[in-house]
Amino acid sequence: MKAILFCQNNYAFGILEPLKQALESNKDEYIWYIKEKIYNDFPYKIDSHTSRISDLEAFKSDVIFVPGNAVPYYLRGLKTQIFHGLAGEKKGHFRIRHYFDLYLTQGPYFTNKFNELKAIHKNFDVIETGWPKLDIYGKDKTKYNNYKVELLKTHKAKKVILYAPTFSPKLTSAPFLINQIKELASNPNYVILLKFHPLMATEWLNTYRKLANSISNIIFQEEKNIIKFLLISDILVSDTSSVIYEFILLNKPVITFNSISENINWEDAKTYNNLATLVEKNLDKDPFAESRTYINAQFHPYTDGKSAQRMVEATRQYIKENGVSEKRKISFLRRLKIHSIFGKPSKL
Repeated sequence: MKAILFCQNNYAFGILEPLKQALESNKDEYIWYIKEKIYNDFPYKIDSHTSRISDLEAFKSDVIFVPGNAVPYYLRGLKTQIFHGLAGEKKGHFRIRHYFDLYLTQGPYFTNKFNELKAIHKNFDVIETGWPKLDIYGKDKTKYNNYKVELLKTHKAKKVILYAPTFSPKLTSAPFLINQIKELASNPNYVILLKFHPLMATEWLNTYRKLANSISNIIFQEEKNIIKFLLISDILVSDTSSVIYEFILLNKPVITFNSISENINWEDAKTYNNLATLVEKNLDKDPFAESRTYINAQFHPYTDGKSAQRMVEATRQYIKENGVSEKRKISFLRRLKIHSIFGKPSKL
C-alpha cells in the first residue's frame, strides 16, 4: 500500500508519526507532504518527503492520511480524515466539507455523530480506530519521567503545571491570565510550562515569552509536540482546547476558563480569577476524578497503543473492498477552493 502523510501544520507531525511507524512495520511505501511554511520544523527529513503537489500526483497513492480540513480532490487515493484534535465543540469539527472518502474516528462520541452525518450526505464512510497521537499513552507513559525529575530538581519544585490555551481569538484565555500566571509562579513548589498553539497571535506569544524570561520557574516551550508536556505535567490550565481531552485521558485534573464544551467534566471558571486557589484545590482534592470516566469511555477508549496500526489495517481492508478512486467528485466551487489552496491539477 502506498500512503501520503499530509501535513499542513506542524502539529500534524505528532499525529502522523505513529502512522509512519505502522507503515514502516508493514513495509508499506509512504511519502510526507510538508507545506513549505512548516518545512524547517519537519523532524523526519531523512524520510521521503516533498512540498510539491505535483510529486504527490506522480506518487499515485492508495491512501492519503489527513489530520486537517482539506486535501486535493484530484490526487489518487482514499482521502482519509484522521483529525487534529478531540474538541468536538470547536466550530467546524463536524462540518462536512466533502473532501474525504473515509473518517477514522477516535471514540464513540465522534463515531456516532459522523454516522448521523453519513446518513444525511451518503458520500463517505466512518470507521472507529482510535487516534494515533495517543498511542504513546498505551505504549510508554513514562517516556519522559527522567526529564520531569530533572526539571523539578533544578527548580526545587514539587509539581509541574501546564498552561496550554487555544489560539482562537474568541475562546483563548491568554489575554486574561497573564497576571494570574505570574501570581501562580510566586509559589516555589510549582514549575509552570507555557505551551502555545502555533497559530496563537504573535502579541500573546511575545507577552508570555517576556514573562517567562523574567521569572525562572515559568518556562516557554518551543518544542512542537505537546505530548511530552502532557505526560510530565500534574495539572493542565486551559480554556476551550482539544488538549483538555488529551490530558484528561491521562486521568489528571484540568482547570479551564470559560470553556464552551458540551461535556465539562472538570473545573471550569467563569471569571479570570483565583487561578492559584483552583490549582491548589484540584491538586490536593481532585474533585472531578470520578467524572473523568465519561471522557475516557466516549472520546478515546483505546489504551492498547495500537490506533495507528488499526488505521492502516482499516484503510487496507477498505481499499480491498472498495478499490482506489483516481479523484473525488466535488462541486465546482469546492474545486475552486482546492485550487486556491493547492493549485490546479497538472492534467485537467
